[in-house]
Amino acid sequence: MSTNTSSPAAAEPLATAAFDELDTILDDLRTRDDEIPQWEFCEGFMAALICCRRVVPPSEYLPVLLGSEPDDASPSAPFADDAQFERFMTLWGQRWNEVAAALNTPVEALDDERAYQPEVMDLRGAIAALTPEQRAEMGDAPVPSFGQIWAIGFMYAVENWPEEWAPPRDRDAAKVLDAALECVVALTEDDTAPPSVAAFEEGGEPTMSEQRLNDFADAIWAVYDLHELWRNIGPRVETVHRVATPGRNDPCSCGSGKKYKKCCGA
Repeated sequence: MSTNTSSPAAAEPLATAAFDELDTILDDLRTRDDEIPQWEFCEGFMAALICCRRVVPPSEYLPVLLGSEPDDASPSAPFADDAQFERFMTLWGQRWNEVAAALNTPVEALDDERAYQPEVMDLRGAIAALTPEQRAEMGDAPVPSFGQIWAIGFMYAVENWPEEWAPPRDRDAAKVLDAALECVVALTEDDTAPPSVAAFEEGGEPTMSEQRLNDFADAIWAVYDLHELWRNIGPRVETVHRVATPGRNDPCSCGSGKKYKKCCGA
């Protein structure tokens, strides 16, 4: 099973049709496993992996994201076949490189075309645009708030690699980590304030509160902070515990009862 390891420098923006293709693949996976997440969740999960202190390989994160490990009988599981898996990884890698390139680019404002813009949906706005009959068919299922699924996907990755997100020893760096994660966690909550802002259409029907829009912006800036934090600190260094060497006349540590110089130290 191959993996995509292309460089962020080769980033090319993913077109709308490509995102639709990713949705189609995930929809197909969901016919065999209804726990397969939506793309917005995957987008948040990916952002956290890109920010992560350690480079986590696809062989490690795909089973966590998709809930199925490949085996000898089905090396591309849970995908229908190798071709579907390869296509998913090509599109996934392209989006990965695009996000990584954005996070590596210093920007002053989020409306900069080079800035990271999570691929999220305004589900409440989409539902508001439906006819009353179409809305009635949807039942009373709760509708996620703007950016909520993205934030939940991000925190899912953080929770699955807690050792990589443990606070650094430097107090200032630890404060940056804590504040940034709090911004993302805030977005995992429901937007319960009265809607006053349209997500994507200026002058459109309000679908979220102004506070929600501010929280979303804070979460994106938090991703930049987390990416910069771990890039500056670098991967964790494993502590090596050395066993003290016995003196030449001490009992040998192997338990033979002999002196060290006449046993393992000979």
